[in-house]
Amino acid sequence: MSGYEYILLDKDPKEHIATLTLNRPDRRNALNDLMQDEIGDAIDEVEADRSMRVMVLTGSGSVFCAGGDLDQLQGGSKAGSQSDGQTVGWISDNTDEIRRSFQRSQRFMLGLQRMEKPVIGMLNGAAVGAGFDLACICDIRIGTPRSRFMVAYFHVGLFPGFGGTWLYPRALGSIGKAAELLFTGDFLEAEEAHRMGFLNRLVPEEELESTTMAMARKIAAGPPIAIRLSKLMLYRGLEFDLETAMKMAAAAETITLTSADHAEGTAAFRESRPPIFEDK
Repeated sequence: MSGYEYILLDKDPKEHIATLTLNRPDRRNALNDLMQDEIGDAIDEVEADRSMRVMVLTGSGSVFCAGGDLDQLQGGSKAGSQSDGQTVGWISDNTDEIRRSFQRSQRFMLGLQRMEKPVIGMLNGAAVGAGFDLACICDIRIGTPRSRFMVAYFHVGLFPGFGGTWLYPRALGSIGKAAELLFTGDFLEAEEAHRMGFLNRLVPEEELESTTMAMARKIAAGPPIAIRLSKLMLYRGLEFDLETAMKMAAAAETITLTSADHAEGTAAFRESRPPIFEDK
């Protein structure tokens, strides 16, 4: 699909890497309704393209994503403005319409997690509110000293409507830290994010793209079937007991044991050469 207005989608069939860029730099890549629909469409496009093995998610300009666009606020309408034009409140005549409008965010957030291909967040700047949620849903996160993270919802009297209360303790690895960020709205700075494992890599700003793409290429060169199954089980395993997880693992391993990629990997190991996996 082409003709996106608020995102850029670049697909490199030779490298097997797709790059999805949030592209509203004048609005700090805030998520309006059309942009959310386009992200969902792009995810579907990448997922359907068998030549793509990895997706990189990033933002244009100096900010990864400033969160939801307050000019739309998930279907709400502006109410009551001061003389300087600043909005002081929001109302809606149809609360069910607002509830249903969250199907947009549910589509792309669930789409990113359910996507069989790994998603790497190339976090080029601040990720705030829904932007933090979007960073959390990435499988791997690479940032710079300019990358910082804030829940932000409570600053404007809102609940995290993009799945944050489920995401934060899992992505941060700490209920306590998730609670602190939720209840205070303080920033999580890059160094602490890296120290606690939220950022997989913390690199100088000028090395962000090269580091991210090197990791993307490394993953893209791996066995696609095994990687897809591993991502599936990584998240489904959060819901299973050990016995169920081991039975599912046996089924997944049976698939890989009978794949041509396994035969290629074994042959390459014996011949001391890099394997060439063909997703078969």
